[in-house]
Amino acid sequence: MTLRWIKVLLVLSMGLMCLFYALQNIANLDAVYYFVGSVLTMADHEYYPNTFAFAVEGNGLIQVASWIIILLEALAGLLFLFAAWLLIKQINSPAIVFQKTKSMTFIAAGVATLVWFGLFHVLGGAFFQMWQTPLGDSAFKGSFTYFASILLITFFVNLHED
Repeated sequence: MTLRWIKVLLVLSMGLMCLFYALQNIANLDAVYYFVGSVLTMADHEYYPNTFAFAVEGNGLIQVASWIIILLEALAGLLFLFAAWLLIKQINSPAIVFQKTKSMTFIAAGVATLVWFGLFHVLGGAFFQMWQTPLGDSAFKGSFTYFASILLITFFVNLHED
């Protein structure tokens, strides 16, 4: 039973983390636009100054990209909170029922991984080369910490406890 509660608290923590990032981004929206703009425009790229594709220009696209990030962070957070609530409802259920209830945790982890791996590593890191600037490199490394933590915790949550 203790292990189940630990898993619930970890899922709850992941939800709060995702929501806190979304809310901090909303509270600092101008900084978000600046950061996302610096990544998408590929500003100050000295190591790889050229791209095989394109950089994004225009405030409208930068704002849309920023809100996609924020909304996906919030969605991941809400899904994790919903997953925690579902787990709490089944905390005393047989092992097979509790195990099946974990599926919402996996959906939430998938959304969160799409944000911090898909958006930050694949698009930001590989496509827009955000690692070339100190600001981009910091976010690139931080995003690894977020999605790696989420994946490790999700693997732990998936383990059978009974």
